[in-house]
Amino acid sequence: MPETAGRRSNVVSIEITGLNHDGDGVGRLDGLAVFVPGALPGDKVRARLTVSKKTYARAEVVEITKLSPGRIRPPCAVAEPCGGCSLQSMAYEEQLLWKTRAVEDAMARIGGLKEITVRPCLAAKHPMHYRNKVQFPVAMQRGIPVAGCYARGTHEVVPTEDCLIQHQTNNLIVRESLRLISELDLTVYDERRGGGLVRHIMGRVAPGTGEAMAVIVTSIKRFTRGGEFVSALMKAVPGLVGVLQNINSEKTNIILGRETRVITGRGHIDDLFGNDRTGRLRFRISPLSFYQVNAEQAAELYAQALEYAGLTRTTTAVDIYSGIGTITLFLARSCRQAFGIEEVTRAVADAKQNARLNGIENVRFLTGRAERVLPRFLQGRGVKPDVVVLDPPRKGCEEGVLGTVVKMRPGRIVYVSCYPATLARDLAILQRSGYRAVETQPVDMFPQTNHVESCTLVVRE
Repeated sequence: MPETAGRRSNVVSIEITGLNHDGDGVGRLDGLAVFVPGALPGDKVRARLTVSKKTYARAEVVEITKLSPGRIRPPCAVAEPCGGCSLQSMAYEEQLLWKTRAVEDAMARIGGLKEITVRPCLAAKHPMHYRNKVQFPVAMQRGIPVAGCYARGTHEVVPTEDCLIQHQTNNLIVRESLRLISELDLTVYDERRGGGLVRHIMGRVAPGTGEAMAVIVTSIKRFTRGGEFVSALMKAVPGLVGVLQNINSEKTNIILGRETRVITGRGHIDDLFGNDRTGRLRFRISPLSFYQVNAEQAAELYAQALEYAGLTRTTTAVDIYSGIGTITLFLARSCRQAFGIEEVTRAVADAKQNARLNGIENVRFLTGRAERVLPRFLQGRGVKPDVVVLDPPRKGCEEGVLGTVVKMRPGRIVYVSCYPATLARDLAILQRSGYRAVETQPVDMFPQTNHVESCTLVVRE
């Protein structure tokens, strides 16, 4: 379709020089930063401006006039419309370089940390088929049930039955579920009108044991022909130990509702997690458990955390934001005593169960906000931590948490982060409080995407 005069006037030429935290290409137009989804560093593009603000602009690619040396043909047929992988068109070696650079940039620009050592990003041995958890929305398109990620910025499902970053068992769960939805004539939820039964298909795989579970998210409790569905699914998917139903009747973007019931089999899977550096522990995973989606790379991340912790048999370690106890239990195996602090009650229950599964007794899990629980508990027992591990969500640590940690004066802090910007911000706060950020190791936990995890050693001056 030919461009109108008005739209044509918004088309500009831009050289892409970087990536932002969303994986968008970044260029400059008369000194103004322009964010261009789908463009890579080294590309030269003609792009149509879609948003223009005082401090930045956004644009969409009209034409790539010069290809980046790092650009490749994405192996996935739906990589461009799908919102799941922002970097599939970038060679894997280039992805690693840019993730290292993202951490370096955050340290310098946001944290003002010029002396910290940033190691090269640790590559994944398997940059495809690594995700052990899938949560795909289901929709009807041309009378056929489909599932996949939403196209970027929309709620339009991009049909994906063989996602290249998903574990193959998860792909099989999705394909067979769609087949059964069609064969059994089950209705599919329509978020616009609020009707229909099946909303999402969720699969979880334990790579260390091969066990898997499937969770069908429905809009109502009554699962029409549910018995036939689960019986056929159990036969079709090797390793499937349970099929569950989650009921979510709310008009919301949240995937899981409050009620989950086991239709057949078990309501959990067990995984054997770790590697030769960490040793291996058994973890029980329920539908709502937080568990790292790339177990192989998570083991590398935790191995680095243990190395930075420098544990001995006399060490007392505290793990803040401890979740289901993955890091805490590895700490406990190599120190005198370990404490995990987590405010999500369900996660604490899972952590205690995981400690029992592994016969680890020198560990205690506490429920509540760290800045409230820790001072009262540790002072009451006369406990002084030698090492504190921080593993916060993307938003980073609450300021009160950092203040509490500084008052406890541990010799070492190990900060596990999923977002370089908040990591750099928090490290700057610790540095102003008598600590020094020594070294950080980025880890590619999410190949083909813009996300990067990292583990940082901080010592008391």
